[in-house]
Parts: sequence; structure tokens; C-alpha cells
Amino acid sequence: MGRGLHASRSFHLLGGALLAAGSCASLAAADVHSAEKGAAAEAVFAEHARYLADLAVAYEHGEGVAREPARAAALYCESARLGNVEAMYSLGWMYANGRGLGRSDAYAGTLFAMAAFLGHAQADRMRRYTGEYVGAVPACLQPPPDTAPDPGWSAEAHIAAMSAQRKQVARLVVDLSSEYAISPKLALAIALTESNLDAAAVSPKSAMGVMQLIPETAARFNVRKPFDAEENIRGGLAYLRWLLAYFRGDIALAAAGYNAGERAVERYRGVPPYAETQAYVARVLAFMQRRRHAYDSRITEPSPIIPGVQHVSEREGGL
Repeated sequence: MGRGLHASRSFHLLGGALLAAGSCASLAAADVHSAEKGAAAEAVFAEHARYLADLAVAYEHGEGVAREPARAAALYCESARLGNVEAMYSLGWMYANGRGLGRSDAYAGTLFAMAAFLGHAQADRMRRYTGEYVGAVPACLQPPPDTAPDPGWSAEAHIAAMSAQRKQVARLVVDLSSEYAISPKLALAIALTESNLDAAAVSPKSAMGVMQLIPETAARFNVRKPFDAEENIRGGLAYLRWLLAYFRGDIALAAAGYNAGERAVERYRGVPPYAETQAYVARVLAFMQRRRHAYDSRITEPSPIIPGVQHVSEREGGL
């Protein structure tokens, strides 16, 4: 089976969030800005997915690096998880042809169906060769158990295709994460979503640096030089560690707290109905592929909303 070259494209992984019914005019105006920031966060993840897909192409074909089909497949899979349609098609092609992977029409059919649903014409044509869609999903696309610490995930694979400046910041995030008992994957997800690893970033709300600390949060976690990359990252990781303890390891609530503040999470007893925050949480969960994270209960008492929110989360499995 032949495979042509196609232009890269991204898609809305989880879609825009609905605004709360009955919002007042001031909230609606704020949500315009929120939607714009949410779209910017989504663009960061789409860009990262393209990085991974491009790196996968290099390893699949030996372009500038040693040819490693298995590594290419892993990179394609991670990119597909983040919504890259070309990665879905390419991984499906590898399964359909048994190139570096065990041949599986069932897995190929699933991946082609995913890509075709998103408008990939060649994937739609390839479905005639793989048979009817039967719902088989490759193991690499299955979310790992909540207790597993990011099995098979490689920070270096995500960092490798970045620019030199972004690599330096990304490695600092990953290296420091262990000091705060935070998964490197979660630390990188927050840093990418916040600033795209820009140590000089400033938001309209005066959030500063890699981890986009507002002045109050910087002071709370003893950050005196917010544009010093290491000091800023340490402050952001300290806050994230506190949020994980406060929300008892719930990644969605911790991410929502990081974006909107823990009081907003408590006010709405879950992820607030702000377009920016819901898009933010969606990006982080898509990157993480799991909802739970280890935490140190000694850091702080739990939020008073935790028992009820955890019950809803366990029953519904969603945000």
C-alpha cells in the first residue's frame, strides 16, 4: 500500500466548552478573552503534536537520525493522542503494512477511521483495505492506569524537536519536577500550556515567566525574580504541588486551580465554567492521559469540596 505526503493539520481535541447559562454581560466579555487564551493554549499543544509527528517521520525513514520504526510508532502514537491527524494516519499505515509493528488491520482500521472522521481523505480511502471498523484500539492509545507513573513516556522524545532555547527551559522543568514530587509529564504540560516555555512571557493579567505566576502567587511561594527561569519554575512547581495536595491528587482540579485559582474551583465545586479554564484542563488531561497523581497529604488539609467532587468524578469519569 502506498502512502502520500499530506499537509499537517490540527483539530479541536475536546472542543470549546459551553458557557454557564445565565452569565451576565461582564462575564461574557471576560469569556471572550478567556476563549482567546484557551485557543492559544490549544495551539501550543497542536504545535507540540506536530513536533512529535515530524520527529516520528524522521525516525521512520531515517532522515537525519538512525532509522528506528518502533520509536517512530511511539512518537506517532503520542502525537495522535494530542490530536494530530497525520500521526493517526501514519500510525495506521504502519499497522496496515506491518512496518516496525505487528500487522493489524483492526488497529489500522481504527486509526484510519479516526483520521477520516477528521477529514483525512487518504485515510478514508485506506479503510477499504482494512475492513470494517471493529473498535480495536492499540495499547499505546489506551490511557495508563492511574497508579502507573507515565509508563513508556519519554521527556527527551518530547523535547528533542524543540528549538535550543525551549529545550533548555523544558529540561529545567523536567529536572526540577522531581524535587517537588511532580510527574515530569505534568510539569511539562503546565509549562507548555502556560507560556510555551517562554521565560519572558507576560500576560494581560500580569502573569509572569515560564509558569505564568501572578504577583500574589509569586509572593506566596517566595519568588523574588519572576523572570529568572529557575526561580519561576520552582515557584510554579511549589504551587502545583500544593494544589495536588489540596485537591488530593485530582489532576483536573489542580490544573483548574492553577489556571483560575483554588477558590474558583471551590465556588463551582469542580472545574469552573470559564472557557479558558475548561480548555486549559482539557489540554492538560489530553497530555497526561490520566486523572490521578500522587500527592503528599502532609502539605495541607484537603479542600472541603473533595469528598463530593471525588464521588462525582468516580461515578461519571469526567470533568
